[in-house]
Amino acid sequence: MKLVVFLFFVALCGITYGRPDDKYTTKYDNIDLDEILKNDRLLRAYVDCLLGTKKCTNDGEELKKVLPEAIDNECAKCSEKQKDGAKKVVHYLIDNKSDWWKELEVVYDPTGKYRKKYEEQAKKEGLKI
Repeated sequence: MKLVVFLFFVALCGITYGRPDDKYTTKYDNIDLDEILKNDRLLRAYVDCLLGTKKCTNDGEELKKVLPEAIDNECAKCSEKQKDGAKKVVHYLIDNKSDWWKELEVVYDPTGKYRKKYEEQAKKEGLKI
């Protein structure tokens, strides 16, 4: 679940410009997540970008490039602040936008591999996935 959590934080914050070293940039760590989460139009734009149904911003396009790596490496390149923000976003999506969450799962976890892998952790965090 950590990985899936990270994905949405990345999507919403644009933390997509991976550097050749071992961490993602912290350039976007100060984005106001609450502003994004309370703005359905903005939040949906990020979701649509990730789904490939609408045009992406530059940061959204970069996100789509690094997403497979982020999924595969279990958020190994994330800062603690990014991980905390990711949890906030995922909780919001699951609790308030479950249909959007399911759309993203279809694209980024079509076999349910990551859902199964992180199911126990999700339960510990109070998430019903």
